[in-house]
Amino acid sequence: MSTTRRQFLHTALAASAGAVLAAPGSAIEPIQRNGKTYVRLSIAAYSYRKYLDLKIKPKPPMTLDDFIDVAAGMDLPAVELTAYYFPETSPEYLSRLKGKCTRLGLDISGTAVGNSFTSPDAAKLKDQIASVKKWTEHSSLLGAKTMRIFAGNKDANDSEEKARERCVAAIQECCDHAAKFGVILALENHGGIVEGIDQMLAVVKAVKHDWFGVNWDSGNFHSDDPYADLAKLAPYAVTAQIKTEIKRKGKPAEEADLKRKIDMLKAVNYRGYVALEYEAAEEPKTAIPRYVETMKKLIG
Repeated sequence: MSTTRRQFLHTALAASAGAVLAAPGSAIEPIQRNGKTYVRLSIAAYSYRKYLDLKIKPKPPMTLDDFIDVAAGMDLPAVELTAYYFPETSPEYLSRLKGKCTRLGLDISGTAVGNSFTSPDAAKLKDQIASVKKWTEHSSLLGAKTMRIFAGNKDANDSEEKARERCVAAIQECCDHAAKFGVILALENHGGIVEGIDQMLAVVKAVKHDWFGVNWDSGNFHSDDPYADLAKLAPYAVTAQIKTEIKRKGKPAEEADLKRKIDMLKAVNYRGYVALEYEAAEEPKTAIPRYVETMKKLIG
């Protein structure tokens, strides 16, 4: 029996970054995962944004090298590297970071690039697509399995339907490119035209590509019942992020039920990385190690 597209996506996640699939598939469906759930912990560089910000003068107090050392010191298996904190993207620099991670026993679970695919300005949209394509190549050189991408906000004079059409077409084009480099593009549920679960699924289900999935961000739905929304999105996840807080509509942020979040992923037999993305008010260098230990126990 031939392998189904969802079985292939599962295989691709476990395969090396060199695997290539050029042709797009049918509309995305919940991933059929073989074997029992297997969750691995990572840490997002964004968690240390107050130290990594390249705009800090004369220089940031933390570099990506420092971040990698910190992750290894917490006995983590992987890191997620965010585009915002790369001082350069030369092949030599990217290869050096990859080599450092390898020597420390760390995978690069994924990368992330800031983008918007909703602009009605053709030139601006073309630039955004080019940026995502270029970062797909960077991610491949780093050995990342996935790269987080975003949808964007609609312009004031635009309709959400038209913005969504442009976004879907842009994702499709970028996935064609990503297929050549073995990187799965993961759309994050991050405001704008994917603010709510129905909006998010409208985009996700419209994309027709084997090299596409969802970055399941557990803190970005702000509805009356964010947990219910997250449960609906979990079957489409190819990578995931755990935030330590959750925010319901019209209410202040509250401490999240981390066990409930992890259990949602396990319930859909999720097999992949979960990156801790810390955004709460407590000092990151104090809070993150504590949450890392909590996450290790919950993942088991």
